[in-house]
Amino acid sequence: MSSLLELKDVTRTVALPNGSFLEILKGVNLSVSEGERVAIVGQSGTGKSTLLNIIGMLDLPDSGSYFFNGQDVASTSESSRATLRGDSFGFVFQQFNLFMTRSALSNVEVPLLYASDLRLLKRHALAAEMLDRVGLGDRLDSMPSEFSGGEQQRVAIARALVRRPKVILADEPTGALDLNTGKLVMELLEEVAAEQNAALIVITHDMSVAARANTVYEIIDGRLHRVTAESALNQLESSQLSEVVDEADNVAPVAAVIEGVADAEA
Repeated sequence: MSSLLELKDVTRTVALPNGSFLEILKGVNLSVSEGERVAIVGQSGTGKSTLLNIIGMLDLPDSGSYFFNGQDVASTSESSRATLRGDSFGFVFQQFNLFMTRSALSNVEVPLLYASDLRLLKRHALAAEMLDRVGLGDRLDSMPSEFSGGEQQRVAIARALVRRPKVILADEPTGALDLNTGKLVMELLEEVAAEQNAALIVITHDMSVAARANTVYEIIDGRLHRVTAESALNQLESSQLSEVVDEADNVAPVAAVIEGVADAEA
């Protein structure tokens, strides 16, 4: 299967306030096909979001190459990249970034405003259809403040997908949600991506989210390393065990507070 997007030896360096420079990405190689589900994991500050910005054409690499659908991204103009980004990418973030003074319908319509060939009624229809797809067809006129966190993320997903992008970029999409709501959001993202045969690239530090992908990479010292399914599951089991141990460690001090035997923070 041919690649939808391909990065070769991509680097990115940023200037620090003290005048020095920090190389965030050090020769990243990545190939993603249509319909593929990819997860990129790593600790905070390892360059995950920087990489996502480059993939989504919000930033350019300092060196290396990036081809999207066979086109050399670096050779295109800024306006051409903006058009390509609007037509081909849908973004989902940890913070929902909804317009709080606009209805759900109006929020989802925003990406369609850049499609000059769409009339108002058509925009309404497409936005309403996508909201219905994410289970909010009866809440078109509701304001963001009237939704739960999970519902707000569903509005954000509808907005990201309303133009039927080729690539969905999700940066910590479950980070602001509880475990069960996060699972439902990931299931929805995967379902809609599959319906549109869109590639789904998820940036996360949560191995339970990463383990859902077809392909998992870990970013270490500015480079991507392929993680096997077995390794991803082992890391997931390890993180779950750690949570159980942490919970058990908290039982004693909490019990002590209840019994008045010792002071401990709740």
